[in-house]
Amino acid sequence: MRFFVIGSGYTNHCPQCLWSKHVDVNPGDRAATCYGFMEPIAVEEQGGENIILHRYTLCGFGKRNKTLKDDNFDAILQLVNH
Repeated sequence: MRFFVIGSGYTNHCPQCLWSKHVDVNPGDRAATCYGFMEPIAVEEQGGENIILHRYTLCGFGKRNKTLKDDNFDAILQLVNH
């Protein structure tokens, strides 16, 4: 199933599946050249917020991204129990 995601220029993942695409070097700059998919591999809590841990499937780089209020809570829970 595919979902159309309308971003804000800083949106970094699909709110349904939590996957993303490596497009930024710094948030919002769209300067990355990898363009690989970012797999959500875990969720951790930091300062009262849920943080998604992503691993880039092409370059292997990892990054943390905040969850958003519109994110699929069941998908987040699956990562917590992963």
